[in-house]
Amino acid sequence: MSIIVGFVPTPAGEAALTAGIAEAQLRNEDLVIVNSAREGALVDKAVATAGLLEEAAKRATDAGVRTSVLQPSYQHDLADEFLELAREVNASLIVIGLRHRSQVGKFIMGSHAQRILIQADRPVLAVKANGAGR
Repeated sequence: MSIIVGFVPTPAGEAALTAGIAEAQLRNEDLVIVNSAREGALVDKAVATAGLLEEAAKRATDAGVRTSVLQPSYQHDLADEFLELAREVNASLIVIGLRHRSQVGKFIMGSHAQRILIQADRPVLAVKANGAGR
């Protein structure tokens, strides 16, 4: 079994990675770091550079955690495709970062994190970055 972490280059993504590494150590499980981009998008703020992904993987391996990094693209719905990936890697836990959004922002833009929390068929650990929500 493994732990899957949704990683984006933000404070919330860093918090998710830190929590994922800690959980993988605690459970003695592999860590799968996932960073996805919408297929065909020319620019996507959520896409981590190869260097950032290497640093993330190094943090985990330095902590004694077997780690793999996936950077799949998605066509339709990020939440659905992330949950499918969690099933494919037989994840015992999903770790995601949360950021503060207004109710209007959630209504207009939707929330991938909210959908993952509601629709997941396995435990989800949702973490905030230090100082988030202030």
